[in-house]
Amino acid sequence: MINKLVKKIKKTNAPIVVGLDPMLKYIPEQIQKRAFEEYGETLKGAGEAIWQYNKGIVDAVYDLIPAVKPQIAMYEQFGIEGMIAYQKTVDYCKEKDLVVIGDIKRGDIGSTSEAYAVGHLGRAKVGSSRLSGFGEDFATVNPYLGSDGVKPFIDVCREEKKGIFVLVKTSNPSSGEFQDRLIDGRPLYELVGEKVAQWGEEAMGDSYSYVGAVVGATYPEMGAVLRKIMPKAYILVPGYGAQGGKGADLLPFFNEDGLGAIVNSSRGIIAAYQQEKYAQFGAANYADASRQAVLDMIDDISTALGRK
Repeated sequence: MINKLVKKIKKTNAPIVVGLDPMLKYIPEQIQKRAFEEYGETLKGAGEAIWQYNKGIVDAVYDLIPAVKPQIAMYEQFGIEGMIAYQKTVDYCKEKDLVVIGDIKRGDIGSTSEAYAVGHLGRAKVGSSRLSGFGEDFATVNPYLGSDGVKPFIDVCREEKKGIFVLVKTSNPSSGEFQDRLIDGRPLYELVGEKVAQWGEEAMGDSYSYVGAVVGATYPEMGAVLRKIMPKAYILVPGYGAQGGKGADLLPFFNEDGLGAIVNSSRGIIAAYQQEKYAQFGAANYADASRQAVLDMIDDISTALGRK
């Protein structure tokens, strides 16, 4: 799957991933109204609104991008009905040949970690059958519990030819409370980066490992250090756009070949119509606003990487 991701990034010339992180306040009134007329102001109505909203965005941008990243919490808040919308979204994106990164941030130990890995990336044994659960192509993993929490994912990745992105240096303002703490004179995120590089040696694709890393766009100087520590890890870069990151900040995350990183934007794309810059599209054309936001992001990153 890492080979497919790299191939699609080359084909689209767009090292970006659209974060499908729906909230009801992002969903245009006309979509909510139709869903609530059919199912009432219920969890099922919320799930239907999310699904239709996502479908509109995917239809508008799938030809421009290599991947999407649904954040599972935005679906879980609506219970089973939200998870049905999550599954529909994953399946539909795969129909469109998009690489799906399940932003699940799981991290546990032993059989529990294995169950998470099987549920999202692998296949569960049911009698004489082995059946896929959610079926994402990648998953995000929290390494706080150490190798015991990560290796079950790597085992499933090797078996299924899928991948993970391990949290190394996150984009949020308080990430430094733990991640920047010095251990033997070095910040913790560097030590985690070294483990990611080691884990990645066990699961290599053609040029990059199945084991990638999450490093926030809001910390480009740290990204430069981590790029050297993890030369074979693809870096998933959140924090672009709404969180303050911009194209000029991204150069340190990429290798000299222009590969090695994929940049996420969530509400900056899916709720673009609510921004002043794209207000002319209006709620009725929210998906067209999202498409224009993707085109603008591609242009910004291409300029930063010297491709224009």
